[in-house]
Amino acid sequence: MLTLRNLEKTYANGVRALEGFSLGLAPGEIVAVIGGSGCGKSTLLRLISGLDIPTQGTVELNGEQVTTPHPLINLIFQEPRLFPWLSVANNVGFGLAELEGDDRRQRVEAALEKVGLGKLGGRWPKELSGGQAQRVAIARALITRPEVLLLDEPFSALDAFTRADLQDHLLDIWAETRPTLVLVTHDIDEALVLADRIIVMRPWPGRILEEIRIDLPRKRDRASASFETAKRQLLMSLNVSLQPN
Repeated sequence: MLTLRNLEKTYANGVRALEGFSLGLAPGEIVAVIGGSGCGKSTLLRLISGLDIPTQGTVELNGEQVTTPHPLINLIFQEPRLFPWLSVANNVGFGLAELEGDDRRQRVEAALEKVGLGKLGGRWPKELSGGQAQRVAIARALITRPEVLLLDEPFSALDAFTRADLQDHLLDIWAETRPTLVLVTHDIDEALVLADRIIVMRPWPGRILEEIRIDLPRKRDRASASFETAKRQLLMSLNVSLQPN
Protein backbone atom coordinates (compact mmCIF):
# COMPACT_ATOMS: atom_id res chain seq x y z
CA MET A 1 0.00 0.00 0.00
CA LEU A 2 1.19 3.52 -0.85
CA THR A 3 0.55 6.02 1.94
CA LEU A 4 1.14 9.77 1.74
CA ARG A 5 1.02 11.47 5.14
CA ASN A 6 0.66 15.26 5.42
CA LEU A 7 3.12 15.99 2.60
CA GLU A 8 4.42 19.53 2.32
CA LYS A 9 7.12 21.00 0.11
CA THR A 10 8.61 24.48 0.34
CA TYR A 11 11.50 25.25 -2.00
CA ALA A 12 14.60 27.27 -1.14
CA ASN A 13 13.15 30.33 -2.86
CA GLY A 14 10.19 30.28 -0.47
CA VAL A 15 7.63 28.85 -2.91
CA ARG A 16 5.18 26.54 -1.12
CA ALA A 17 4.49 23.91 -3.77
CA LEU A 18 2.48 21.48 -1.65
CA GLU A 19 0.64 21.65 1.67
CA GLY A 20 -1.05 19.03 3.83
CA PHE A 21 -1.40 16.35 1.15
CA SER A 22 -2.57 13.03 2.64
CA LEU A 23 -3.79 10.04 0.65
CA GLY A 24 -3.85 6.26 0.87
CA LEU A 25 -3.70 4.19 -2.32
CA ALA A 26 -4.65 0.53 -2.38
CA PRO A 27 -2.63 -1.99 -4.39
CA GLY A 28 -3.74 -1.94 -8.02
CA GLU A 29 -5.68 1.31 -7.71
CA ILE A 30 -5.47 3.99 -10.41
CA VAL A 31 -5.57 7.56 -9.11
CA ALA A 32 -5.47 10.64 -11.35
CA VAL A 33 -4.31 14.02 -10.03
CA ILE A 34 -5.64 17.03 -11.90
CA GLY A 35 -5.58 20.80 -11.41
CA GLY A 36 -4.26 24.06 -12.78
CA SER A 37 -0.66 25.19 -13.03
CA GLY A 38 1.06 25.68 -9.71
CA CYS A 39 -0.94 23.11 -7.75
CA GLY A 40 2.07 20.87 -7.10
CA LYS A 41 1.20 17.90 -9.30
CA SER A 42 4.73 17.25 -10.59
CA THR A 43 6.20 18.03 -7.16
CA LEU A 44 3.93 15.33 -5.74
CA LEU A 45 5.27 12.73 -8.18
CA ARG A 46 8.87 13.69 -7.38
CA LEU A 47 8.18 13.20 -3.67
CA ILE A 48 6.52 9.81 -4.21
CA SER A 49 9.36 8.65 -6.47
CA GLY A 50 12.03 9.62 -3.95
CA LEU A 51 13.64 12.07 -6.37
CA ASP A 52 12.88 14.88 -3.89
CA ILE A 53 12.42 15.01 -0.12
CA PRO A 54 9.34 16.58 1.50
CA THR A 55 9.75 19.53 3.81
CA GLN A 56 7.26 17.79 6.06
CA GLY A 57 5.38 14.49 6.03
CA THR A 58 6.23 11.05 4.70
CA VAL A 59 5.82 8.75 1.71
CA GLU A 60 5.49 5.09 2.70
CA LEU A 61 5.32 1.96 0.57
CA ASN A 62 4.17 -1.12 2.48
CA GLY A 63 5.13 0.60 5.74
CA GLU A 64 8.65 1.53 4.57
CA GLN A 65 9.47 5.22 4.28
CA VAL A 66 10.58 6.33 0.81
CA THR A 67 13.39 8.92 0.88
CA THR A 68 15.41 7.93 -2.20
CA PRO A 69 14.52 6.32 -5.57
CA HIS A 70 12.89 2.98 -4.81
CA PRO A 71 13.23 -0.23 -6.88
CA LEU A 72 9.47 -0.86 -6.68
CA ILE A 73 8.50 2.64 -7.89
CA ASN A 74 8.95 3.66 -11.54
CA LEU A 75 8.23 6.97 -13.26
CA ILE A 76 7.16 7.73 -16.84
CA PHE A 77 7.73 11.31 -17.99
CA GLN A 78 5.97 13.43 -20.58
CA GLU A 79 8.88 12.79 -22.94
CA PRO A 80 9.97 9.16 -23.47
CA ARG A 81 13.59 9.93 -22.44
CA LEU A 82 15.01 6.93 -24.27
CA PHE A 83 18.77 6.40 -24.48
CA PRO A 84 19.61 7.31 -28.10
CA TRP A 85 22.74 5.12 -28.13
CA LEU A 86 20.77 1.98 -27.25
CA SER A 87 18.45 -0.04 -29.47
CA VAL A 88 14.75 -0.28 -28.60
CA ALA A 89 15.32 -3.73 -27.07
CA ASN A 90 18.24 -2.53 -24.96
CA ASN A 91 16.29 0.50 -23.80
CA VAL A 92 13.50 -1.78 -22.58
CA GLY A 93 15.93 -4.17 -20.92
CA PHE A 94 18.02 -1.46 -19.27
CA GLY A 95 16.59 -2.16 -15.81
CA LEU A 96 17.24 -5.91 -15.98
CA ALA A 97 20.93 -5.87 -15.16
CA GLU A 98 20.49 -8.91 -12.91
CA LEU A 99 19.30 -11.05 -15.84
CA GLU A 100 21.50 -12.42 -18.59
CA GLY A 101 21.19 -14.24 -21.88
CA ASP A 102 17.93 -15.94 -22.81
CA ASP A 103 16.06 -14.88 -19.66
CA ARG A 104 16.68 -11.21 -20.36
CA ARG A 105 15.94 -11.54 -24.07
CA GLN A 106 12.66 -13.35 -23.45
CA ARG A 107 11.50 -10.76 -20.90
CA VAL A 108 12.31 -7.93 -23.32
CA GLU A 109 10.60 -9.63 -26.27
CA ALA A 110 7.48 -10.27 -24.18
CA ALA A 111 7.42 -6.64 -22.99
CA LEU A 112 7.69 -5.35 -26.57
CA GLU A 113 4.90 -7.66 -27.70
CA LYS A 114 2.65 -6.31 -24.95
CA VAL A 115 3.04 -2.75 -26.23
CA GLY A 116 2.65 -3.76 -29.89
CA LEU A 117 6.30 -3.32 -30.88
CA GLY A 118 7.37 -6.94 -31.15
CA LYS A 119 9.18 -6.43 -34.46
CA LEU A 120 10.95 -3.17 -33.61
CA GLY A 121 13.48 -4.30 -31.01
CA GLY A 122 16.43 -3.69 -33.32
CA ARG A 123 15.51 -0.12 -34.21
CA TRP A 124 17.02 3.04 -32.77
CA PRO A 125 14.92 5.59 -30.84
CA LYS A 126 15.36 8.19 -33.60
CA GLU A 127 13.54 5.85 -35.99
CA LEU A 128 10.35 5.76 -33.88
CA SER A 129 7.24 7.90 -33.98
CA GLY A 130 6.21 9.76 -30.83
CA GLY A 131 3.61 7.14 -29.98
CA GLN A 132 6.04 4.27 -30.54
CA ALA A 133 8.68 5.93 -28.36
CA GLN A 134 6.19 6.34 -25.52
CA ARG A 135 5.23 2.67 -25.85
CA VAL A 136 8.91 1.81 -25.38
CA ALA A 137 8.97 4.00 -22.26
CA ILE A 138 5.93 2.17 -20.90
CA ALA A 139 7.51 -1.23 -21.59
CA ARG A 140 10.76 -0.13 -19.91
CA ALA A 141 8.88 1.08 -16.83
CA LEU A 142 6.79 -2.08 -16.46
CA ILE A 143 9.40 -4.74 -17.27
CA THR A 144 10.82 -4.57 -13.74
CA ARG A 145 7.31 -5.27 -12.39
CA PRO A 146 7.02 -2.25 -10.10
CA GLU A 147 4.39 -2.01 -7.38
CA VAL A 148 3.84 1.67 -8.14
CA LEU A 149 3.97 3.39 -11.53
CA LEU A 150 3.94 7.20 -11.68
CA LEU A 151 2.93 8.92 -14.92
CA ASP A 152 3.62 12.63 -15.45
CA GLU A 153 1.35 13.64 -18.37
CA PRO A 154 2.75 10.77 -20.44
CA PHE A 155 0.53 11.28 -23.51
CA SER A 156 0.16 15.06 -23.65
CA ALA A 157 2.59 15.50 -26.56
CA LEU A 158 0.68 13.06 -28.78
CA ASP A 159 -2.21 13.61 -31.17
CA ALA A 160 -5.72 12.81 -29.92
CA PHE A 161 -6.05 9.49 -31.78
CA THR A 162 -2.68 8.16 -30.59
CA ARG A 163 -3.36 9.39 -27.06
CA ALA A 164 -6.71 7.54 -26.86
CA ASP A 165 -5.11 4.39 -28.27
CA LEU A 166 -2.30 4.44 -25.71
CA GLN A 167 -4.73 5.07 -22.84
CA ASP A 168 -6.58 1.88 -23.75
CA HIS A 169 -3.30 0.03 -24.28
CA LEU A 170 -2.00 1.13 -20.89
CA LEU A 171 -5.10 -0.35 -19.23
CA ASP A 172 -4.56 -3.66 -21.03
CA ILE A 173 -0.96 -3.84 -19.77
CA TRP A 174 -1.91 -2.68 -16.26
CA ALA A 175 -4.52 -5.46 -16.01
CA GLU A 176 -1.80 -8.15 -16.15
CA THR A 177 0.11 -7.23 -12.97
CA ARG A 178 -2.06 -4.38 -11.57
CA PRO A 179 0.51 -2.00 -10.14
CA THR A 180 -0.77 1.08 -8.35
CA LEU A 181 -0.88 3.94 -10.87
CA VAL A 182 -0.64 7.63 -10.01
CA LEU A 183 -1.36 9.73 -13.10
CA VAL A 184 -0.84 13.49 -13.37
CA THR A 185 -2.78 14.95 -16.27
CA HIS A 186 -4.45 18.09 -17.62
CA ASP A 187 -6.71 15.94 -19.82
CA ILE A 188 -10.17 15.53 -18.27
CA ASP A 189 -11.19 12.67 -20.55
CA GLU A 190 -7.91 10.86 -19.81
CA ALA A 191 -8.53 11.07 -16.07
CA LEU A 192 -12.09 9.77 -16.50
CA VAL A 193 -11.06 6.92 -18.81
CA LEU A 194 -8.26 5.64 -16.57
CA ALA A 195 -8.89 6.46 -12.93
CA ASP A 196 -10.73 4.84 -10.03
CA ARG A 197 -10.41 8.14 -8.16
CA ILE A 198 -9.61 11.66 -9.30
CA ILE A 199 -7.93 14.13 -6.94
CA VAL A 200 -8.72 17.75 -7.83
CA MET A 201 -6.14 20.19 -6.49
CA ARG A 202 -6.01 23.91 -5.74
CA PRO A 203 -2.84 25.95 -6.35
CA TRP A 204 -0.62 28.24 -4.31
CA PRO A 205 0.05 26.16 -2.28
CA GLY A 206 -1.00 22.89 -3.86
CA ARG A 207 -3.60 21.06 -1.79
CA ILE A 208 -6.57 18.75 -2.25
CA LEU A 209 -9.87 20.41 -3.07
CA GLU A 210 -11.99 17.35 -3.78
CA GLU A 211 -11.78 13.60 -4.31
CA ILE A 212 -14.11 12.18 -6.96
CA ARG A 213 -14.69 8.43 -7.22
CA ILE A 214 -15.37 7.12 -10.74
CA ASP A 215 -17.64 4.09 -10.49
CA LEU A 216 -17.81 3.28 -14.20
CA PRO A 217 -16.96 -0.15 -15.60
CA ARG A 218 -13.89 -0.47 -17.84
CA LYS A 219 -13.47 -0.06 -20.74
CA ARG A 220 -15.33 3.21 -20.47
CA ASP A 221 -17.52 4.54 -23.23
CA ARG A 222 -16.57 8.19 -23.77
CA ALA A 223 -19.93 8.83 -25.47
CA SER A 224 -22.14 7.36 -22.73
CA ALA A 225 -24.49 9.42 -20.57
CA SER A 226 -22.78 8.23 -17.36
CA PHE A 227 -19.39 9.36 -18.70
CA GLU A 228 -20.83 12.79 -19.53
CA THR A 229 -22.34 13.06 -16.04
CA ALA A 230 -18.98 12.30 -14.43
CA LYS A 231 -17.32 14.78 -16.79
CA ARG A 232 -19.71 17.57 -15.73
CA GLN A 233 -18.98 16.87 -12.07
CA LEU A 234 -15.24 17.03 -12.70
CA LEU A 235 -15.53 20.24 -14.72
CA MET A 236 -17.49 21.89 -11.93
CA SER A 237 -14.84 20.91 -9.40
CA LEU A 238 -12.04 22.16 -11.65
CA ASN A 239 -13.85 25.46 -12.11
CA VAL A 240 -13.95 25.90 -8.32
CA SER A 241 -10.27 24.97 -8.04
CA LEU A 242 -9.28 27.77 -10.43
CA GLN A 243 -11.13 30.48 -8.51
CA PRO A 244 -9.03 32.83 -6.34
CA ASN A 245 -8.36 31.43 -2.87
